Amino acid sequence: MTDIEESRRLRAVAEQASQLMREPLLAAFRSNIAVDYKVDLHDVVTKHDKESEVAIRAFILGEVPDSVVVGEEAGESGAGRVRWYVDPIDGTSNFARGFAFWCISVGAAIDGEVVAGAVYDPVADKLFSADLTGAWLNGEPLRSRAIADERHATLITGYPVARDFRRDGQEQTLANFGELVETFSTLRRPGSGALSLCHVAAGWVDASAGFGSNPWDVAAAVLILRQAGGSYYPLTLGKVDAGVPDFMCPGYVALGEGADYPTLMRVARRISDGRDAARARDAA
Repeated sequence: MTDIEESRRLRAVAEQASQLMREPLLAAFRSNIAVDYKVDLHDVVTKHDKESEVAIRAFILGEVPDSVVVGEEAGESGAGRVRWYVDPIDGTSNFARGFAFWCISVGAAIDGEVVAGAVYDPVADKLFSADLTGAWLNGEPLRSRAIADERHATLITGYPVARDFRRDGQEQTLANFGELVETFSTLRRPGSGALSLCHVAAGWVDASAGFGSNPWDVAAAVLILRQAGGSYYPLTLGKVDAGVPDFMCPGYVALGEGADYPTLMRVARRISDGRDAARARDAA
C-alpha cells in the first residue's frame, strides 16, 4: 500500500529527473544530430537518448535507492520496491529532425500501480506531473476536457506505421485509418505517445490512440491523464494477457473528460481483437 506522502515524494523525484537533462538536450536540439537505428529504419536512437538515460537512472537510484529503473535504452537495473519507467526522449525521430514534439517521461510504480509520474516538454517548458492526489501543469491543477461528439473532435495517433501493415494487411489497415479520418474533424500524427496523452490531459486535444506502446512511453502519462479526469482504455493487441497493468499493454485509447467516441472505440477494439485472435490461432 502506497501512502500519500510517499506518492508525493516520488512525484517530486520524477519531476526533478524529467528536467535533469533539459539544457544539454535543448543545446543538441536542431543541431547536426547523428542517428542510429534499433529494430528497423523507423526506430531511431541518438547518443542523447543514451546519455540522458544514464544521468536520469543515476539520479533516481541516488534519490530512491529502493528502486528498479527500467529504461528504454539500457533495460533494467537496481533492486527494490519502486519500479521506475524512464523514456529519456519520447519522440526521438522528432528530436533528431528538429520537430518540437518530444519529451522526457518518468513514472514510478509500486506493486503494479503507477503512483507518481512526470512528463516534461523542454521546448515549451511544460512540466506535467501527477501523484495519488491530483495532476498538475507547471504547478497548476490540470483538468481534462473534450468535445463530446467525435465528429467535431481532434484525434492524435501514430497509427498506422509499417508494422501495422505487416500485422493486419494493407487493405484492413487503410480501411481502419480511413474510418478514423472520415469520422473525426481533425486527425494529427505528432509522434510522441507520452506528450500526446498529456495534451489530452490538458484538454488541448480530445483523444489519443496508440498501437505500439511500451511501459516507459505511457506509465507516467496514464496517471497524469486519469488524475486530470480523462479515461484510459488499454488494448492487449495479441501481445499480453488480459489483466496485466494498464501501462504494460501495448495499445490504448485515451479520451478527454466528456468524450464519447464510439467509432474510435470500435476501430481500436477491432484491431486489438483481430490481433488477439491471431495470437490464439498461432498458439493452437
